[in-house]
Amino acid sequence: MDDVVLYALAADGVATITLNRPLARNALNMAMAEALAQAARRAAAEGARLVLLRAEGPVFGAGADLKERQGMGDDAVRARRVKGFAAYAAIEALPMPSIAVVEGPAVGSGVEMAAACDIILATPAASFRTPEALWGTVGATQRLPRVLGKRLAKDLMFTGRVLSAEEALAHGLVARLVPAEGLEAALAEMAGAILKAPPAALRLAKRCIDDGVELDPRGALAAELLAIEESLAAAEWKARMAGFGR
Repeated sequence: MDDVVLYALAADGVATITLNRPLARNALNMAMAEALAQAARRAAAEGARLVLLRAEGPVFGAGADLKERQGMGDDAVRARRVKGFAAYAAIEALPMPSIAVVEGPAVGSGVEMAAACDIILATPAASFRTPEALWGTVGATQRLPRVLGKRLAKDLMFTGRVLSAEEALAHGLVARLVPAEGLEAALAEMAGAILKAPPAALRLAKRCIDDGVELDPRGALAAELLAIEESLAAAEWKARMAGFGR
């Protein structure tokens, strides 16, 4: 794998994917998009229990690599965009929980990568901006409206304004906001809680939530009932229940 993305799987099952172009402010180029998708697929194939998405340097992700795009023809630009979409989709499709650890600005593609994770844990230095329309292009139009609502998503897209970490927390994009000095402790606590849960149950819960929000209430309930049947068939819950009260 190209070193524009680093991958490590710890003994406890935590896979860490690190964006590693700090000198380019982790701008997304073709190589990074391909390596990011590969890392996500590797985490799934290796049975990771939790995936962390982190970034080297003070910027989580500065958006598309505009230097790479200079001189590209339409077909090359289209191919790079498709690679980016595939990378976001690979993160989003992870069957296990994923956490984006955002310690600095996330712009355009950076927002997409963070939003593709299940949870965003951020420090006050984090911020979010989607100025694609101001640059004369289109992007980041699908995930943010589902999280922030279409009116705030349009505000960000039409004006290019920065959404602070505090605002992102208030509007549900960021799940937890912690001081920089307490980040690693908060991350360890969150990871520890996740790792105590049965992996199969977490995967079923994630699938039900992700599928359910795209369905009507009846379809969502059917998805949960199907997951309950899978859980009953696995019978892991019996061992868990037997341990309560002891």
